[in-house]
Amino acid sequence: MSINVTKSYLPPLEEYIGYLTGIWERAYLTNAGPLVVELEKSLKEYLGVKHLFFVNNGTIALQIALKALAVQGEILTTPFSYVATTSSIVWEGSKPVFVDIDPRTLCIDPTLLEAAITPQTVAIMATHVYGNPCDVEAIEAVAKRHNLRVIYDAAHAFGVTYKDASILTHGDVSTLSFHATKLFHTVEGGAIITDDDELAHRISYMRNFGHNGPEAFWGVGVNGKSSEFHAAMGLCVLPKVDDLIRRRREISERYDAALVGTGVQRPLLQEHTTRYNYSYYPTVMPSEAVLLAVRDALNAADVVPRRYFYPSLNTLDYTGKQVAPVSEDISTRALCLPLYYELTNEEVDLITAVIKSVL
Repeated sequence: MSINVTKSYLPPLEEYIGYLTGIWERAYLTNAGPLVVELEKSLKEYLGVKHLFFVNNGTIALQIALKALAVQGEILTTPFSYVATTSSIVWEGSKPVFVDIDPRTLCIDPTLLEAAITPQTVAIMATHVYGNPCDVEAIEAVAKRHNLRVIYDAAHAFGVTYKDASILTHGDVSTLSFHATKLFHTVEGGAIITDDDELAHRISYMRNFGHNGPEAFWGVGVNGKSSEFHAAMGLCVLPKVDDLIRRRREISERYDAALVGTGVQRPLLQEHTTRYNYSYYPTVMPSEAVLLAVRDALNAADVVPRRYFYPSLNTLDYTGKQVAPVSEDISTRALCLPLYYELTNEEVDLITAVIKSVL
């Protein structure tokens, strides 16, 4: 059996069936059912955030965030992220303007933001890449000087804290993905987080067709709701998250020790201020040729890493093919190695042995 880049954590089946029994008894499947309400409450407590809205995926979370903030124009964003970060901007009728990344952290480089601002700039959408926090103070200082809104794509940053507080409390809005491949998942799902009461009010209606009661509408909305079945999975997984992080940290440290001296680089993590979640194990290879050789050797051993993120988003046709040389370089050399709760030490040793045989 192949060792894939990730494997979804599934709780004991009897735990999930226990929730299913209640769903069958109530026959209440969706539309803010009791499990959705319970999951939102539990997530707010676990993450330490004020307002959290459970939605059906991380992309709709970004789209609703943009709509709720009423931003349309040029949005400064990172070229080194999953495509949903960029596509949500384009889908909502705005223009992504790519600001290159810091080659150490792989997050957007805040020192380059002001040079990209024009009279049409309305917001900054930055990604906590692989869950590694952006320089939030620098980004928000620029935003404040130029009256810009700030959205953080925190799809990878579940449970990450910065200076002893949730990274999700920064910016006007943060969004999460609860896709099956994520550290915490609901099979499919996501969340929108904000501290702003007025913004929270808008989001609450926008994710439910704009309803303000069964026969009234507050304004335009979409169907961003999720079901009781997805909430049930989240309620099963959430109590295990700390243990999942613990094991993923052990695996990451084993990788670290084995890859010392190989020339494989790792993104810089501000460990003195950040509690990381070990959502991925990203590496940066010395060159694309080396990456391809490592990937092919791993594939031959039934190991499936992932070029994550590739290609650099500024090179996509529908973004106008802007220039971002650091991101373009890193994207050709970035490779995520397998990392998941059930990965064994022996499998980690196999993976690192194959890599070292190539380097």
